[in-house]
Formats: sequence, structure tokens, C-alpha cells
Amino acid sequence: MIIENNDPFTQPSFSLGNRLARLAWGGVWLLLFRTSPRPLHAWRCFLLRSFGAVLGQDVHIYPAVRIWAPWQLTLGNRVGVADGVTLYNMAPLTVGDGCVISQGAHLCGGSHDVDSPNFQLVARPITLGDNVWICADAFVGLGVRIAPGCVVGARSVVMKDINEPWTVWAGHPAQRKRERRQGSQP
Repeated sequence: MIIENNDPFTQPSFSLGNRLARLAWGGVWLLLFRTSPRPLHAWRCFLLRSFGAVLGQDVHIYPAVRIWAPWQLTLGNRVGVADGVTLYNMAPLTVGDGCVISQGAHLCGGSHDVDSPNFQLVARPITLGDNVWICADAFVGLGVRIAPGCVVGARSVVMKDINEPWTVWAGHPAQRKRERRQGSQP
């Protein structure tokens, strides 16, 4: 998908097909997705599925969510994605069942190689296990995997995998704070 060894100042970083698909999605997002009334989750899910997203049942995506590439998006059942969330999914973004992504959170699957002479664009998948909560304004970096049941606190920054299920993380960088209490697991 990403064109390598190009000159990013004069050449595109993506194929023409990818750029046209993102242009079409941008128009649909602006005219039909973003302007839809808040309760019309099914309508927004329909639009996303029309662009290749794989969505489970009872998915609630609010109108002010920014999604870079719906065809790279997989959401499980009972997932909520709040207004102001950015899903910058240049690589696949997979979200398990029962997850919540709160307002202003940013899941960023793309960046640049700072050691490359042309700052080569890079993308890596992000995976959230079942029952993960990404709290308000948190940032999850490219290539990160978060274990099931984890909570990432508000304004936290996660740049490395979280492999300990049912734990609470917070801070910049995010650090383990504690296990989730008994009875919090479904």
C-alpha cells in the first residue's frame, strides 16, 4: 500500500487507487457520515461497510469520528467509538468485542522513519483485545497490541504493547497502575 523509496516532496506515498478510494470516502464522510444525526448508528455502519469495514453487531460510531481507511477497520460486537476519535488506520486496526474508545482518543497506525533520508512513511497494525477501554484523549501508537480487559487512562500515551490482561494503565508514557478489581471481568 505504501510506496517505498519515493521522494515525498514530489511523489505520492500511496497508489492512485488508494488515493481515489480515500477521496471517495472523504466525500461520503463529509456529506453523509459527519452530517448524520447522532442516533443513526446503523446508517454510519452501513456507510463504513460499503467501504469495506468489517463491523460486528451493536456497533455505535458517532458522527464526528474520523476514519482514514474504512477498508482497514474491523470492529467486534458491542463497540462504542465516541465523537472526536481519530482512527488513523494506515494499517489494519482491529478492535475486539465490548470495547469503548472515548472522545478525543487517537489511534495512530502510521508515522515516518526518522532514520530514513526521505522520512519513509511506515504503517503498522493496531489491535485491541476484547473489553478494552481507551479513555478520553488517549494516544495509541502504531503497531501496539493491547491485551483483553485493559483500561488506558485519559490523556495516556501507549507506544508499546500492553500484554497484561485486565490491568489499568495511565501516564505519558503509560505505566501499569494496578489490576482491575474482581467482578469487573464479564
